[in-house]
Amino acid sequence: MKPKCPGNPLERYSSRREFFYVGLLGGLGLTLPGFLQRQAMGAQKFYETKEGVAKSVIHIFLPGGLAHQESFDPKPLAPSEYRGPFGAIDTKIPGVQFGQFLKHTAQVADKMTIIRSMTHGEAAHERGTHNMFTGYRPSPAVEYPSMGSVVSHELGTRNNLPPYVCIPQVPNEFANSGYLSSAFGPFALGADPAQGGFKVRDLNLPDGVSDERFHRRQKLLYTVDQHFRSLEKSDELDSMDAFYQHAYKLISSQQAREAFNLEAEPAKLRDSYGRTQAGQRMILARRLVEAGVRFVSLTAGGWDHHDNIKGGIETNLPPTDQAIAALLRDLDDRGLLDSTLVMVTSEFGRTPKINPTGGRDHWPRVFSTMLAGGGVKRGLVYGSSDALGGEPENDPVTVADLATTIYNQIGIQADKELMAPGNRPIEICDGGRVIDEILAKKA
Repeated sequence: MKPKCPGNPLERYSSRREFFYVGLLGGLGLTLPGFLQRQAMGAQKFYETKEGVAKSVIHIFLPGGLAHQESFDPKPLAPSEYRGPFGAIDTKIPGVQFGQFLKHTAQVADKMTIIRSMTHGEAAHERGTHNMFTGYRPSPAVEYPSMGSVVSHELGTRNNLPPYVCIPQVPNEFANSGYLSSAFGPFALGADPAQGGFKVRDLNLPDGVSDERFHRRQKLLYTVDQHFRSLEKSDELDSMDAFYQHAYKLISSQQAREAFNLEAEPAKLRDSYGRTQAGQRMILARRLVEAGVRFVSLTAGGWDHHDNIKGGIETNLPPTDQAIAALLRDLDDRGLLDSTLVMVTSEFGRTPKINPTGGRDHWPRVFSTMLAGGGVKRGLVYGSSDALGGEPENDPVTVADLATTIYNQIGIQADKELMAPGNRPIEICDGGRVIDEILAKKA
């Protein structure tokens, strides 16, 4: 496209994209890698907020496959080769025990529901992870969206904050937007809050750029927009408009920037969570949902203990236990637990019998998950496994049941149909039921 007016310096560039590439906005640091561009592409409407009992969700995923026998479903009366290397301890729920390294979580068991009868048929890590993030079995024909992306699609932003945040990175390919537009993918922090000097990339103005200068550039961007709008018309331009509008809102909002400021938390409270990866990720998750983020996903530890499960549990479980307990107490103390649904999941459980190398192998037939807050009953154990922890004995729960219940609590109808490529309608979650038995009765 030839310039219409050589005397106009803006006419040197044949498209707005080229104009941006030469660095007009480079001094602002408006990159917000991936998230904001994806947020803009295909996300041009404003969303009507549909609030459920839960206003936010914190998904704590324990990658590798947490052994239910060493955590939420110990078998102290089983033979030693099934019982494993550890004992069991009492909890705040009368008659209910946890594994001995969940001593902190045991003291807040009266704030949670434990599901001991989760079950699916996928023994591979990738397929089990897909189940727990999407509520669907993997399919070669469809790339399903994660629960966080569905929440982003259905409920949109709040308080100028990304609706779906992953701490510290997107944990796996199944935590993404699937067949939905990449606009609804997660915002990843790009840094671990457990590291010293933690700072979320791109949220602060670069050195030398004052608020006044920032807003002058915002006005200049508007002038540029108007100029190129007269030259080009396309959906991509509309997407870029939304991208920069969202970028300016996020960067210019003190409330949004402050949500990520972990240094604002009292040192004593940070200590109570533990100065560990698990602890600092969870306190940041609490900070984000308190500010308005709808869905936070984080990982803690590594749980693929085919060998030496004793050493693996001794290393991984204490910091995770401390952090989970601190998170539930902190949310409850702030009056946020009833409106924040916390869930602890893993891709599957571990084999009932200890193997020859002192570990447990993959076992999807039965395992445990934890839910707390967000309208879930307090102090409940739902379902059970058999005496050796090998099969569900009562009230089996599928991944579709779990996902349907999560959606129900946050105000999303799980059987609603969304459109996949090719105008193919697909239910948000297929075949699951709301597990009414674990939900608190409404007043």
